[in-house]
Amino acid sequence: MTYQLVKDDTAPQIQANLTRQDTGAAIDCSGGTVRMYFRAKGGSSILFTLTAADVGSNLADGIAVFSFSTGNLNRDEGYYEGEIQITYSNGNVETIYQVLDFYLRGDF
Repeated sequence: MTYQLVKDDTAPQIQANLTRQDTGAAIDCSGGTVRMYFRAKGGSSILFTLTAADVGSNLADGIAVFSFSTGNLNRDEGYYEGEIQITYSNGNVETIYQVLDFYLRGDF
């Protein structure tokens, strides 16, 4: 799946449902921090980092909502990718193996 975004937009959101591959159970991220690192596809430099909102029980239920803001999508049209990383409340870090694919198109 490729998430489609528009250059210079300041309010899009994406939701990631984080689950254990072996059991399908939601990953409890409560008390921790969930980040998404964004870079050009095939690149090595991180362009920006988004932190998932912690609202109600979403992180406990394995639901990470990332909101793009001003300047994040002021990029060239093209393909990008995101990597999600969880830092648990005890300091342990887990990176989600699956990379998210994005396509950024120009605005009219």
